[in-house]
Amino acid sequence: MADDLKPVYLIAGSDRPKVDRTVARLRARFDVDATELLDAADTAGDDAVAACNVMGLFGEGTRLVVVDGVEAWKAPDVKAIADYLKAPAPGTTLALVGGELKKDAPLAKAIAAKGELLLWDVVMKAVARWIADQFKLQKTKAEPEACRLLAELVGDDLYELSGEVDKLATWANGAEVTAADVEALVAPRAESPPWNLTDAWGARDVGVVLREAEKMLDRTGDPISRTIPRLVGQLTKHVQRARAAHRLEEQGLSPQEAATKLGMKPYPAQKLFAQVRNFSGAELDDALIRLAELDHALKGGSRLANELELERALVDITQPRSTATAAA
Repeated sequence: MADDLKPVYLIAGSDRPKVDRTVARLRARFDVDATELLDAADTAGDDAVAACNVMGLFGEGTRLVVVDGVEAWKAPDVKAIADYLKAPAPGTTLALVGGELKKDAPLAKAIAAKGELLLWDVVMKAVARWIADQFKLQKTKAEPEACRLLAELVGDDLYELSGEVDKLATWANGAEVTAADVEALVAPRAESPPWNLTDAWGARDVGVVLREAEKMLDRTGDPISRTIPRLVGQLTKHVQRARAAHRLEEQGLSPQEAATKLGMKPYPAQKLFAQVRNFSGAELDDALIRLAELDHALKGGSRLANELELERALVDITQPRSTATAAA
């Protein structure tokens, strides 16, 4: 009998692989027949309490009730758990499992006094560090650049990243995982965020614009026929907003003053103002015309491949007018 077990555990966080491992370790301490698995979508707090109390009536030894998805519970569910913890069933452990929950969430507060909070979150900016930690768990060394590249190729889905770490560690067989290994063995599938493209456009960096557009096309599950129009729509909206920002700056408005008129928060507005200073008003007007021509071409107005039409337009609207070549 495990006397060191708490009557209740809250196991939650965005680091779902770690949550799963914790739940698995907890379940390993109980007989299969002494474990009941429930889902919060079908189980209210009162139902979870009833399961704990019913299980406590039968036999000897410890018993476990696991309820998954508890982040969806409401105030009445939390109250039911808090009332139960005033006199929990002897020999029964309640494990509440969920997604992201803060320590000051009502459910966490209700559990803290009688049980244990096991909350693990991953800040998305720290995904590369999380990947490095997963390699350490596999007793495998990995270059920092390899971890960064893996995050770039796969994205922030921790389940997928965990699977790729397992694959790479097995393949390395004790050797260090390099960025070249990741590039050779991992299929890119993380969508490139649209702001990477618009930032490169604002910096008038043709090479980066073309690379980011290629990423957006390569790393989506949608067909090209849907992806290119979506990309063009996002870029057109950004250029329209940039043209409006240029006019507002000409009127003497600061980014902070223009933010409300642009429907933006102050920081993105400041960033946009920095971009439009790289363009004249005439260049921004020409860019909007060129994007309208691209939209027409994509809708049957050209015999060229859509990918080629897109590439030509991106070059035209990004490089300075003095070196830009007119579309044929």
